[in-house]
Amino acid sequence: MNPSVGIGLGTARFADVGGSSNVGFAAGADIEVCSGPLSGGRRMIIQGASAADISEAVADLPAQAGDRSVGTADRTIELSQLRMEAEEGKRGGSAGWERQYVWRLLFIDLQVGFAAGLAAYLLRFGQVPGANWTYLTAAAALPFGWVMLLAANRAYEARYLFVGGDESRRVVNAAFGLTAGIAVLAYSANAEFARGYVILSMPLLLAMDLLARYLLRVSLNRQRRRGSCMHRAIVLGYEQQIVGFARQLERETYHGMRVVGACLPRTQANAVSPQFAVPVYGSFDDAVKAIRESAADTLIVLPCQDMDPSAVRALSWDLEGTGVDLVLANALMDVTGPRTSIRPVDGLPLLHVEPAALSGARRVVKRAFDIVLAGVLLAVLSPLLILVGAAVRLTSRGPATFVQTRVGKGGKEFRLYKFRSMYVDSEQRLSELQHKNEHSGVLFKIKDDPRITKIGKYLRRLSIDELPQLLNVIKGDMSLVGPRPPLPKEVAQYANDVRRRLAVIPGLTGLWQVSGRSNLSWEDSVRLDLRYVENWSLSFDLVILFRTIAAVVRSSGAY
Repeated sequence: MNPSVGIGLGTARFADVGGSSNVGFAAGADIEVCSGPLSGGRRMIIQGASAADISEAVADLPAQAGDRSVGTADRTIELSQLRMEAEEGKRGGSAGWERQYVWRLLFIDLQVGFAAGLAAYLLRFGQVPGANWTYLTAAAALPFGWVMLLAANRAYEARYLFVGGDESRRVVNAAFGLTAGIAVLAYSANAEFARGYVILSMPLLLAMDLLARYLLRVSLNRQRRRGSCMHRAIVLGYEQQIVGFARQLERETYHGMRVVGACLPRTQANAVSPQFAVPVYGSFDDAVKAIRESAADTLIVLPCQDMDPSAVRALSWDLEGTGVDLVLANALMDVTGPRTSIRPVDGLPLLHVEPAALSGARRVVKRAFDIVLAGVLLAVLSPLLILVGAAVRLTSRGPATFVQTRVGKGGKEFRLYKFRSMYVDSEQRLSELQHKNEHSGVLFKIKDDPRITKIGKYLRRLSIDELPQLLNVIKGDMSLVGPRPPLPKEVAQYANDVRRRLAVIPGLTGLWQVSGRSNLSWEDSVRLDLRYVENWSLSFDLVILFRTIAAVVRSSGAY
């Protein structure tokens, strides 16, 4: 017998005539089983068949050794059930909270638009509303125009929400678009529109909306840390890949994904390591079954030789209409954002990767930004620096500052300045404390280090001991943002890939400092530093500087 399976519309016919079975069905259609051993020689019609009816009917199909048609039939049944559940609203658990988030965002944008328009009206004219109907009408129309521009820039699409960079860029584009629209409209209508009103309302609108969206993301991330508002993901890939990927998502909950299951290659699916904590639902062929059984709403495919392009394409076709998102991870590590672009060549999407911006005009802008901001901070914080220096001198023996040799860009050594937070004999006592090291890799960290002075604990907790490094920034040894400046003995132990950290100027703060600081493992701190090197941009620096403020306030991982 040679069974075969097909999908059709209308009445589904299960036939077993002359030793050949052909199956075609559609959920909600009639099923007809006629003649042959499958029906016991009888002709049966099941009207308005459900997916369960279809499953029961197909289960009667005789299997044959080495024949995968029964597996194909099961897969088709699972897909049919997924689509039915999606149509009935039983699937897509994330859709509920995502819809609520978008509606809340829409309401906030309307409020922000109204508040910015009214504030600009009062600041410009200083009159009670109603004294100038033209501008009062403009203030009332501003929220609706703002929401329309945001929608046109796709600022309400889930794929661009929840991540600050993409969302903020679209908000900025909407603000520029609205400003240009007002200018064109005023010119075309030959209307005398006060430029002061536009100059006041647009910056207010942009700043208030960016702040409101940021606060909404903070609230969302707080919920995600508690396990709410998460996408449930099935991951396809190799065992070790999935372990690392799941740990990263568990640590970085702001991504909004939780790994609830895995599908491995056939060679690994039957011999899973006991340490593999992720539930395994089978091989890649069982992906659809895994999605349904785990109630997942996302399927993530990691780089894997066993998943060729044709298999991925077939998988994308299968998931159409199921409400399940298909996410493909590329083989590049920590290369994102403007450096990557997809360019189709003869129907084949090619991922182009631009070289990392390690020199050029953008570096000149970064250097100018560092000098200006570091100079301003030194001027503003100079009274605090004087007081801290005096406190260090008065509370323990030794100088107020500590000078240490560190390694900068290209392996060049420089003298780094810090407020002294340890006793003067700390370097001599290092060898006797080496066995207490709580950090992995080449770093040495102890949470309750006996070498730290009483005032040093507070200086480290608030990162005040790092402030003298503003002098290093002005000298050009360091930048405000960059990888951590390592010690020469640490660099001597670097592997080749870790030396990539030395491709840029080290920073006073950086991605690893705002992501956990001393709580991170050596491997995680290296990975974050390399991510910064590969994806540096001035906007990325600004994001890290803002996150530094929050990290200092929390004092998490500072010791």
